[in-house]
Amino acid sequence: MQLKIMPKKKRLSAGRVPLILFLCQMISALEVPLDPKLLEDLVQPPTITQQSPKDYIIDPRENIVIQCEAKGKPPPSFSWTRNGTHFDTDKDPLVTMKPGSGTLVINIMSEGKAETYEGVYQCTARNERGAAISNNIVVRPSRSPLWTKEKLEPITLQSGQSLVLPCRPPIGLPPPIIFWMDNSFQRLPQSERVSQGLNGDLYFSNVLPEDTREDYICYARFNHTQTIQQKQPISVKVVSVDELNDTIAANLSDTEVYGAKSNRERPPTFLTPEGNTSNKEELRGNVLSLECIAEGLPTPLIYWMKEEGTLPFNRTCYRNFQKTLQILQVSEADSGNYRCIAKNALGAIHHTISVTVKAAPYWITAPQNLVLSPGEDGALICRANGNPKPSISWLANGVPIEIAPDDPSRKIDGDTIIFSNVQERSSAVYQCNASNEYGYLLANAFVNVLAEPPRILTSANTLYQVIANRPALLDCAFFGSPLPTIEWFKGAKGSALREDIYVLHDNGTLEIPVAQKDSTGTYTCVARNKLGMAKNEAHLEIKDPTRIIKQPEFSVVQRGSTVSFECKVKHDHTLIPTVLWLKDKGELPSDGRFTVDKDHLVVTDVSDDDSGTYTCVANTTLDNVSASAGLIVVDVPNPPFDLELTDQLDKSVQLSWTPGDDNNSPITKFIIEYEDAMHEAGLWHHQTEVPGTQTTAQLKLSPFVIYSFRVMAENSLGRSLPSERSEQYLTKAAEPDKNPTTVEGLGSEPDNLVITWKPLNGFESNGPGLQYKVSWRQKDGDDEWTSVVVANVSKYIVSGTPTFVPYLIKVQALNDVGFAPEPAVVMGHSGEDLPMVAPGNVQVTVVNSTLAEVHWDAVPLKSIRGHLQGYRIYYWKAQSSSKRNRRHIEKKILTFQGSKTHGMLPGLEPFSNYTLNVRVVNGKGEGPASPDRVFGTPEGVPSAPSSLKIINPTLDSLTLEWDPPSHPNGILTEYILKYQPINSTHELGPLVDLKIPANKTRWTLKNLNFSTRYKFYFNAQTSAGSGSQITEEGVTTVDEGKMAGILPPDVGAGKAMASRQVDIATQGWFIGLMCAVALLILILLIVCFIRRNKGGKYPVKEKEDAHADPEIQPMKEDDGTFGEYSDAEDHKPLKKGSRTPSDRTVKKEDSDDSLVDYGEGVNGQFNEDGSFIGQYSGKKEKEPAEGNESSEAPSPVNAMNSFV
Repeated sequence: MQLKIMPKKKRLSAGRVPLILFLCQMISALEVPLDPKLLEDLVQPPTITQQSPKDYIIDPRENIVIQCEAKGKPPPSFSWTRNGTHFDTDKDPLVTMKPGSGTLVINIMSEGKAETYEGVYQCTARNERGAAISNNIVVRPSRSPLWTKEKLEPITLQSGQSLVLPCRPPIGLPPPIIFWMDNSFQRLPQSERVSQGLNGDLYFSNVLPEDTREDYICYARFNHTQTIQQKQPISVKVVSVDELNDTIAANLSDTEVYGAKSNRERPPTFLTPEGNTSNKEELRGNVLSLECIAEGLPTPLIYWMKEEGTLPFNRTCYRNFQKTLQILQVSEADSGNYRCIAKNALGAIHHTISVTVKAAPYWITAPQNLVLSPGEDGALICRANGNPKPSISWLANGVPIEIAPDDPSRKIDGDTIIFSNVQERSSAVYQCNASNEYGYLLANAFVNVLAEPPRILTSANTLYQVIANRPALLDCAFFGSPLPTIEWFKGAKGSALREDIYVLHDNGTLEIPVAQKDSTGTYTCVARNKLGMAKNEAHLEIKDPTRIIKQPEFSVVQRGSTVSFECKVKHDHTLIPTVLWLKDKGELPSDGRFTVDKDHLVVTDVSDDDSGTYTCVANTTLDNVSASAGLIVVDVPNPPFDLELTDQLDKSVQLSWTPGDDNNSPITKFIIEYEDAMHEAGLWHHQTEVPGTQTTAQLKLSPFVIYSFRVMAENSLGRSLPSERSEQYLTKAAEPDKNPTTVEGLGSEPDNLVITWKPLNGFESNGPGLQYKVSWRQKDGDDEWTSVVVANVSKYIVSGTPTFVPYLIKVQALNDVGFAPEPAVVMGHSGEDLPMVAPGNVQVTVVNSTLAEVHWDAVPLKSIRGHLQGYRIYYWKAQSSSKRNRRHIEKKILTFQGSKTHGMLPGLEPFSNYTLNVRVVNGKGEGPASPDRVFGTPEGVPSAPSSLKIINPTLDSLTLEWDPPSHPNGILTEYILKYQPINSTHELGPLVDLKIPANKTRWTLKNLNFSTRYKFYFNAQTSAGSGSQITEEGVTTVDEGKMAGILPPDVGAGKAMASRQVDIATQGWFIGLMCAVALLILILLIVCFIRRNKGGKYPVKEKEDAHADPEIQPMKEDDGTFGEYSDAEDHKPLKKGSRTPSDRTVKKEDSDDSLVDYGEGVNGQFNEDGSFIGQYSGKKEKEPAEGNESSEAPSPVNAMNSFV
């Protein structure tokens, strides 16, 4: 063990003041260290280490044990005194002393009485260096006497009077604990009206009839003997004034009548303490208890205050319903006047308690053990205080110092003994006794004179590991007499360490306030006194601090989800950290939902209990760091509860509720729904919404409804479950407050009027017996209203009405209580009939070959006999001017809404005759048709030829075969054929035009180049112009006998093959030729691929430029080169592009004008200006698109033909 020292910096000064040095030595060298090796060699006077309390109350049923333990070298011997005289333990067979101890054991269990050994005991521990003594131990057996016999008369008193039930417990040792119970051992309830005083009495400020009972019993519990004593039960009867008079008359001889004040209300008076003032004395350090109990009606309340001061805030408490004021750890400063005030509605009184705080002796400076070397000086100081001030007396080795052997080195100066030039014979144990009338203090302090060279008690070569930038403390516990001086050195040849950088503590410890990496090294501690020198080495290592480089972060998660906290730690590589996770500064729950890996804490299925603060603690052997983050678990709110209906009126009610837990997300609003159990049981409707801070709502109600309500809470995460339904509430019936809506009058027949409406639902009926009063009259007549009351239906039919006459209509709701407000009047019409007149003066103007305009005169409104819907044109193709044959054509219909008198007919076929008529339309149907009008359309351009094939290819010729256009749209005048060659680099040659008579369907082109690809553009022509063209490609043969007509495979079905085929597949020369051809094709494909990637003349961009007319294509005749070839989708000769069709049969383009752009369903419609917005009925399907061309590269075979 190290020497006990003050943690202060060592002062280096030249001169010495003897007394100051003595005091410093006394303070800094308290006792000899109890190092086992050191104690083997050092002598030490006795020191009492354990003793029984001064006031020692024993249990008489157990053996008496009086403790006295001491230490010293050599071990001390023990002796006892009893009542001031020597107690010879050997002569009493019941008394034994424990071996190696001074503790007495008195065996009274077998025989003897505890009272025999009652007295004052004192223990002395002695060895060759002195004697130490214990306190005076007063031994007394505990006592729990019985209550004295007494006759307790029943108490009868009037209600409202005050009452005190005395306890007067027997005097025991220690005093008993008092409480009141009944015969069933149940504590009697206490309150501001009924309470127990500090003396144990039970006080009633005023009695009530319920205070009547026969078992008011006071109990005294003696804790030391674990016994409870019981007083005789007290009977109390509380009666009214009349009952009290009867009781006095009947039982005056054997009943005590409690003569307290009457039962009328009265101001307070004190039951205890008595009078206006009293005194209270308490000892310092105890609990000061002040009590005021008052009677009065109504029950008075008690208040406390300190005159000329305030009650100590942190040491004041109130007991017994404010009737007892307690101040803990009372001190002299708490002395003064305390006022208690009793107050009720009729007045107030006060009582002043004068408090005086006395004090048994208490230490200011207790004497401390003193270790000196021969020739040194020192002092023992004994200072105590108390009230009154204690007297100080000294003893030496248990003997008053006045009669103790004289010591020339000792001088007594009141509370101080000064030692100078001590010698070994000066060793002794001194006792200081401070006493006053309230007690005493006794302290032992030895003076041990030793001559010892320095010894270093800290283990040699101790390794200290310290975190950088923290203080480093290197221990050098030492002992020596005289007290050695300490020096520290760093390294083998370092100089003494100076105090401007280091702190040298008096106990030998070297402190480095801020250790750095360069503080690492070996340090040497050297202890010196006049008898010798000792040294010790210590080693210091500086480590990097542990840091949390990634701290856990605050999280808000929804219940049932998963949350993860990250904690990444950086530490010194020589230290091994352990990471511990805490929740709210405690261990994590032992739950499988919590998993910890290297850097993370993961919590799955988060619940409300998981909310809190999570702390990551990284520990090493030298330091620890922590970081915390909060977790808030949120969820939709819990449902509201405790729904209550108040302020129940006919058409309103107030609903209140208690919000459920918001689950850490504030409630933003409450949604209130209602159920109508009478009309729509089980169906909940939205009633209203209120803000989340509101817990009541005033709800508007409808009559004759059985309401139930429920409430849902909503926060940012969603809506809660509904609350339990409220109680049902039936509102009174009332007349309807609204009428049916959507009232209409329309006839279903020419002679009736059908009146319809949307009926009220049960919720809107407002009462039983819902019916409707239906009223009607002609708008333009002077007739009175005709009315009829119908059941809860939605339609009524009025028969016998004139055709299509306007009527005024109203529908009013009523029930058993009365009528709804006057309804609104709406206008309707009786039934319609078919129109009687056809439109007249129908005129047709042909706009072009596919469009005509029609005009007609409007039909008079009276002849329409209904709501005008519009006009409908029926038209059909009568005959073709070109073929001159008649065939049936399906009629087409266009409808023009409203009162328009003209319209456009689109999508007509050119060069055709059409017939049309016009009819007026109302809600009932069509009227008669107008006289038919016939008109014809002029010629138009034809569609493309239906097909184009290339057949019979030869070395220098190709034959073209085609079908005429499916829609000539006039008389064909001729065909136009254009063609041009395509060379091996896909460039286009000069374009050749050729006109072919209209009666031809086949044509052969001669004088063509052999093995050459040609592209053809073909279209028909009428007097109106040229139609759409169709394109195709063909190749002349290489050799008429070998490869004539071989076409590439991508040309498609319909391509003509060579007319002459030779079976040469098995001949050797043919196989070799095919291999060479395959090699050439591969080379050609590679070249094409490279040209495409380098931006050759065949990319997509060139296709986009390929929509030019062949007439403007450049022809490079001068140098004999072809123009660049393109195969665009418009089938015209192109500058650039790709070859197309793989299908030699190309359909014509659809040249008909489509009515899709004009029609309206089956019946197309026109605008007021005649522009078409509808479509005709019977529209034919569009014909296939023209020219299924291909945009792919040339096939290998064609490429080979071109190459050859």
